[in-house]
Amino acid sequence: MKGVHNFTPSTGNTFNIALFTSSATLGASTTAYTAPADPAASPTSTNEVSTTGTNYSGPQALTTTTGFPQASGTTALLDFDDEVFSAVSLTARGALIYNDSASSDEAVMVLDFGEDKTATTGDFTIQFPTGDVSNAIIRIA
Repeated sequence: MKGVHNFTPSTGNTFNIALFTSSATLGASTTAYTAPADPAASPTSTNEVSTTGTNYSGPQALTTTTGFPQASGTTALLDFDDEVFSAVSLTARGALIYNDSASSDEAVMVLDFGEDKTATTGDFTIQFPTGDVSNAIIRIA
């Protein structure tokens, strides 16, 4: 878990999460996060959730859960603390976790929520699964 991405807290890389609409084409071919050309502009070219009128200000930094990464038997595990986008009004279909420390903002993983999820003047929370051998968000056996 320290090849391209170093998940070691405090000495490793910084990982961000960005929210995307159902129009985004995120998947196995997604290799990096692409920021809007104008940071003040709504990032519509990548189908990231709009920053106009939503109170979504773009990607947020993730925090690696205390005690991770770790090994359990022959499985390496990683867990992030749940991420809250506060006081937003938005609809998102998925998210991209990427390595903000890497020169090209390399993708770590794509999250597909399975359907549009909406927050209306409230918190939009991404709840990561329990960090164990069967459920951790990243498991390498």
